[in-house]
Amino acid sequence: MVAAVADRLGRDQVFGPAVQNGDTTLLPVARVRAGGGVGAARPGASSTGAGAVARPLGAFSIGPSGKVAWHPAVDVNRIVLGGQLAFAAVLVVALRRLRGRRR
Repeated sequence: MVAAVADRLGRDQVFGPAVQNGDTTLLPVARVRAGGGVGAARPGASSTGAGAVARPLGAFSIGPSGKVAWHPAVDVNRIVLGGQLAFAAVLVVALRRLRGRRR
């Protein structure tokens, strides 16, 4: 079933190569986004560009009995960014309250 989905979505675009470890098979999964465009800065001149971004989502593990389980990837950078944004929001609220008390 996983092979059929991989064939439909593009094996190299979504699923990585399967890794065998003992009786368990791991199938890594990534989200791939791609885009491109064409532009003209002045008449007669044009430029093109393209790019792609791949982020790991996790992995499917297929056990010896055929049981499939999903193991999500942890994006530490996103967690740290969220903590920094929360700290900045608390700091802004605290500074506003301190300014309000001084007046």
